[in-house]
Amino acid sequence: MEFSVAVIPGDGIGPEIIREAKKVLDKAGKVYGHRFHYTELLMGGASIDVHGVPLTEETLATAKKSDAVLLGAVGGNVGVSNWYSLPPELRPEAGLLKIRKGLELFANLRPALLFEDLKKACPLKEEIIGEGFDMIVVRELTGGLYFGERKTVVENGLRKAYDTLTYDEEEIRRIARAGFETARKRRKKLCSVDKANVIDSSRLWRQVVKEVGKDYPDVELSDMLVDNCAMQLVKDPGQFDVILTENMFGDILSDEASMITGSIGMLPSASLGKTKLGLYEPSHGSAPDIAGQNKANPMATILSAAMMLRYSFDLEEEALKIEEAVRKVLSKGYRTVDIMSPGNVLVGTDKMGDLIAEEVK
Repeated sequence: MEFSVAVIPGDGIGPEIIREAKKVLDKAGKVYGHRFHYTELLMGGASIDVHGVPLTEETLATAKKSDAVLLGAVGGNVGVSNWYSLPPELRPEAGLLKIRKGLELFANLRPALLFEDLKKACPLKEEIIGEGFDMIVVRELTGGLYFGERKTVVENGLRKAYDTLTYDEEEIRRIARAGFETARKRRKKLCSVDKANVIDSSRLWRQVVKEVGKDYPDVELSDMLVDNCAMQLVKDPGQFDVILTENMFGDILSDEASMITGSIGMLPSASLGKTKLGLYEPSHGSAPDIAGQNKANPMATILSAAMMLRYSFDLEEEALKIEEAVRKVLSKGYRTVDIMSPGNVLVGTDKMGDLIAEEVK
């Protein structure tokens, strides 16, 4: 089979980690008889330097024609890079918001898995970790507080700011379906997180999620208030399988979930819409302080490529093989600097990519 992949290296360590993800994809293609055709595109600061904007209409059009988009990272050092002297809509991160909207991606999937060989890196106590945890946060991506009307005014001599949080039932229904479908592929448990004791949009959220849940009788549905969920993530993370929540809550909870794994450098993500076209990227940033030094951990990007195989190309066996290869390399003691501990073998970005590719057999 042949697939077209729009590749956006981006800024900072982006080009380095993308290179290793392509290396592993090509090895999987060789083993299983697939070909991946890459079209490299500019976005973020790299696009600003060339075109003056973080994402051009031509780049977006090319991405739309692809089977999937694989992204490294965008952005630089705030306060150092000249990119951040520009208006907000012209800064690197604006490109990411624009491409998500342009590709009509409304569901962000962020797994948080504690690898057996990285338990020592987890900041939680051993009695809390137990047998480990394996969850995924399904976050609504295009609605809520981040996309509502906002303004700052002066009233009676005082500055006052307004931000509007709005969801309609169809926006909730489509992300709920994505959450239930994800749960069906896992352990069939879905926890819907809201603030229904205070916020009207959360009360609608809870109602609609329960309505959608009637179509998934095989999935166990529970509700949890967001503040309680934040506590439960550090008290008993093993209880969660799929966490379904709105945009801002998902932004916060997915970051919390990623940190209890011990390293955000291990965590992939997928942004999906109504079609098979998805955007796949590591959960971490562009890390400009280590760019070009062969220190970056490419595993989150490689695991994002595995998610691409699973969700956009329906290549489950190939995705599992890449994920297994990552586990094998970790079990042999190889580490990049961010997850290094005594007794392990320190390797660079390129060597880690080589080792993982070698395990795809």
